[in-house]
Amino acid sequence: MNMIRIGEYNDLRILRMTTVGLYLGDDEGEDVLLPSKYCPERYSIDETLRVFVYRDHDEKKIATNLPPKILLHQFAFLKVTAVSSVGAFVDWGMVKNLLVPFKEQRLKMEVDRWYIVFLTLDEKTDRLYASNKIEKFLQNETLTVEEGEEVDLLVMHKTDLGYSVIVNHKHKGLVFQNEIFGEIRIGHQMKGFVKKIREGNKLDIALQPQGYRQAIEPHAEIILKKLTEEAGFLPFHDKSDPEVIYRNLGISKKAFKKAVGNLLKEKTIRLEPEGIYLNT
Repeated sequence: MNMIRIGEYNDLRILRMTTVGLYLGDDEGEDVLLPSKYCPERYSIDETLRVFVYRDHDEKKIATNLPPKILLHQFAFLKVTAVSSVGAFVDWGMVKNLLVPFKEQRLKMEVDRWYIVFLTLDEKTDRLYASNKIEKFLQNETLTVEEGEEVDLLVMHKTDLGYSVIVNHKHKGLVFQNEIFGEIRIGHQMKGFVKKIREGNKLDIALQPQGYRQAIEPHAEIILKKLTEEAGFLPFHDKSDPEVIYRNLGISKKAFKKAVGNLLKEKTIRLEPEGIYLNT
C-alpha cells in the first residue's frame, strides 16, 4: 500500500537534491519529486515539508506547494476550463486540470460555468477524478454532528423552503429562508450551526448560534429584515430622530439602540457615519 496519498497534503522528508528538484519520501520508502519551481529557497536534508500530491500529465505522482481548491473526499465550487471527448476539466489550482468524466456529470457541463463537484479516487487506477453527481456522496444515515455544533457549509441549491447545504463535506442540510438575512449564493462557503436534527436525520441548519435569534428577537429581526429589503443599508444611527426610526421600523429609539448593539456584537452589521450596513 502506497503511503504517499494523492489528493491530500503529506508531510514528507527531504531525501536528496537533484537538478530537477527535491525528492521527498515517507517512512515506507516511497519517494516523490518536488519540482525546482516549488522548492523552498532554504532547506536541509531530512527536513520535513508539507506538500500536496497529485498525478502529473504522465500520471506520475508529483508534489507541489500550490494550494489545491479541493481535497480528496471533499466538495468545492469549481470552474470548467475545457470540454473534451472524455469529459469536462475544472480548475482546481493545479497545473493539470481535474477531469469530470461524462458519466459523472449530472447535466452536460459547459466551459466557463461553475459547478459543485466532489473529489474522489478510482481505486483500480489510483487516479483522481471529480463528480458532479454530488447527492451520491452525501449521507444522513449515520450522522457525525450534534445539535448546537458549529459546522462547515457549502451552499448547493435553492429550494422552496430555503437553501440546501452540504454539511462538513458529509451530510445534507437545509437553511430555512427565515434564517437568512444576508446574501447567499450557490457555491458560497460559510460557517453554520446544527439547529435541529429532525426525524430521518434531517438537519436544520442555522447561520447563527442556537439561542442567538431568540435572545434578540423581535427588534433585531425587524432591523435585519428591513436591511435585506433595502439592499443591505439603512440610513439610521445613534443620532437619528426617534420619530423617524419609529415611522420606518415601528420600534422605539431605545429598542433600536439595544438591537443594533446586539447585532454589532455578533458582527452581523457594521455601523458607519451614514448608517447601518449588513455584513455579507
